[in-house]
Amino acid sequence: MKPFTRPLALLAFAAAPLSAQAKPPVKRTPVPPVTAVSITKAVWSPIAEYILQSAMDMPEEKYSFKPAPMVRSFGELIGHVAGSQYMFCAAALGDSARKEDNIEKSTTTKAGLIAAMKASTAYCAKAYAISDAASRAPLTMFGQKQNRFWALVMNTSHDDEHYGNLVTYLRINAMVPPSSKPSTP
Repeated sequence: MKPFTRPLALLAFAAAPLSAQAKPPVKRTPVPPVTAVSITKAVWSPIAEYILQSAMDMPEEKYSFKPAPMVRSFGELIGHVAGSQYMFCAAALGDSARKEDNIEKSTTTKAGLIAAMKASTAYCAKAYAISDAASRAPLTMFGQKQNRFWALVMNTSHDDEHYGNLVTYLRINAMVPPSSKPSTP
């Protein structure tokens, strides 16, 4: 390096931190407090999105697909999950009980099932917004004395279970499940 270029290089290195300091501070979104309900929601939310995306990805002609005669079809599974979400989340909210098989038995089109899944997920989002204190309220479900938090955990677990079924249905039909697709930056 020539003698006169050293001072220029040093000046450039010294000026870099100064220009970085001139930028306004980054505004941070406040992090909500960590609660049992918020952690449960963090587990449930992506699975509910994967289920909805699975419903949107599967062609309508494959909604009647069953890998074996004794199991639900793809469309029946979507209807079952949508109905079950209403059942569990109604319990968590303290609302009137809903039958979990209403949607599965009454809605058969792809558009209808996607709409039902979207609506039940939006309804459940209200249940996952309750406080930990509210989640301790007692309830009786399936003949068991439990609390509203238990209903949220059961909904999360149930959605996880059936997303696993949907993954198999998609793979058998040479489709990539939403959770296995590359994420976009």
